[in-house]
Amino acid sequence: MAVQIRADAPVNYDQIFDEAIARLHEEGRYRVFIDILRNKGAFPNARCFAGHNGPKPVTVWCSNDYLAMGQHPKVISAMEEALHDVGAGSGGTRNIGGNTHYHVQLEEELADLHGKQGALLFTSGYVSNDATLSTIAKLLPGCVIFSDELNHASMIAGIRNSGCEKRVFRHNDLAHLEELLAAEDEATPKLIAFESVYSMDGDVAPIHEICDLAEKYNALTYIDEVHAVGMYGKRGGGISERDEAAHRIDIIEGTLGKAFGVMGGYVAADRKIIDCIRSYAPGFIFTTSLSPALVAGVLASVRHLKGSSVEREGQQAAAESLKTKMRDAGLPVMPSVTHIVPLMVGDPVRAKKISDILLAEYGVYVQPINFPTVPRGTERLRFTPGPAHTAAMMDELVSALVEIWDRMDLELAEAA
Repeated sequence: MAVQIRADAPVNYDQIFDEAIARLHEEGRYRVFIDILRNKGAFPNARCFAGHNGPKPVTVWCSNDYLAMGQHPKVISAMEEALHDVGAGSGGTRNIGGNTHYHVQLEEELADLHGKQGALLFTSGYVSNDATLSTIAKLLPGCVIFSDELNHASMIAGIRNSGCEKRVFRHNDLAHLEELLAAEDEATPKLIAFESVYSMDGDVAPIHEICDLAEKYNALTYIDEVHAVGMYGKRGGGISERDEAAHRIDIIEGTLGKAFGVMGGYVAADRKIIDCIRSYAPGFIFTTSLSPALVAGVLASVRHLKGSSVEREGQQAAAESLKTKMRDAGLPVMPSVTHIVPLMVGDPVRAKKISDILLAEYGVYVQPINFPTVPRGTERLRFTPGPAHTAAMMDELVSALVEIWDRMDLELAEAA
């Protein structure tokens, strides 16, 4: 509840901030970041600086570096070479002094990855969603945006910042989406925004069916592939490549900080759309561009994953194995058809406590996922096993979880 301030009283800023933080503690969703360093070349092994006795070895189970490409020799070597060749920073915005040959090459590779005419780099996936959605919608007079209810916060921010009318359709509900589309005037510009993989539940959008509706009602399509690029498709182009739907999508957005293992975001589309975003988006125009060393690392990662499926296959096998082990142990693993392995807890305090016990007693690092990332009452632990997580690591994790569930008197299902 907001602090009530009398009109004749001086503003107590400390009290306002103290009460804001106190509310998070009371609700059990105050976030704590652990002090950790990954061990180069040995992921998922890391070391945690949790006390005064020096670093403690831990196993990372919640990284979005899904394929451990942040540790890949090709990526590290490319970054080192670029750092010694051109230095650390980019020198400014792309419009002034921050455009390099590395940026040009990476945009060409990303456009090719998605079968598009062009691509545009941003400093993060959040910025690419916010800047692109807000800019494109503003350029379309009277545009109405149709947004899946589980879209990421960055997409919601972009839609809000566009100032356009929005219609929120129930998650993956094609009938509801069509109902909303049909209610609009035929002459109204329309844009359907959705994700391919929804990262908290691990489910997938019906891309072709959404494209069918877009064509029927003359709407543009915008897909967020951040949890799918590098992970799916023959060359890592995402679910839209796997499902042979990329050519039907007008704008494909992705990240360079998850499966590609480095940092940044991007969009890929036809030249006209890319040129409009490049020319009008404040989030692109007025920010320092990515460091050339980072771009060189991503360039090596994208090129490698275009030709190698070993990492993807290993990751998918690890995810399936962990889901099976959790189900067999009676743990409440949520249904997921992707690499995401969510374990339902349903209470923020318990989720945080389980996370704390895993780290302190078992050397397992997994962060609790609370509101507003997921709805209240659906708090969970989200595991992202990768190709380097071994069967022994999984057995130790499951055994620890079963012990904690028993200790906290949480219910286990009948063994499968």
